[in-house]
Amino acid sequence: MPVIASRGPTEEEFVELVHAAWPALYRTAVLLVREHALAEDLVQTALARTYSNWHRIRDVGAAHGYARRALVTQTTSWYRRRSTRNERPTATLPERPAQGDTVSTVGERVDVAAALAQLSPRQRAVVVLRFYDDLSVQETADALGVAPGTVKSQTSVALTRLRTLLGDIELAATAPGGPHA
Repeated sequence: MPVIASRGPTEEEFVELVHAAWPALYRTAVLLVREHALAEDLVQTALARTYSNWHRIRDVGAAHGYARRALVTQTTSWYRRRSTRNERPTATLPERPAQGDTVSTVGERVDVAAALAQLSPRQRAVVVLRFYDDLSVQETADALGVAPGTVKSQTSVALTRLRTLLGDIELAATAPGGPHA
């Protein structure tokens, strides 16, 4: 009896994945890098990598997680490359914040994205995946390719830093051991 190979996901299923996953992947990328154009590039690259391995995916339901992992890996690679050549050409010099490490505010509105930008890339990724994408510790560890303990320690350090940067803003709801732990 001939062996029939199992069918992999179809191109139509990949198109559905792109339409369904793009908004969430893009928002995650923007929070990670704070540049819309770069975020689009990172999402496109992550989806291209997902497509190049599409024939290996057996569970289309898990494909979104695969694409998210590709995005985080791509973002980490971008940060590593960027750290070796830390200059970016611009037409005008960027303005420096007046108070150094402080977070800018507009009235009562705090710029959380500016505070996130002051975290290390790994800490930013942990905070975004855990509290924005609402992933569990294990799901975040899987997406980053690290141990759950690393996620917990990076979360603790990041939240402590955010408390310092954001001042009196209530972060207890997101803190380890807080009301939603």
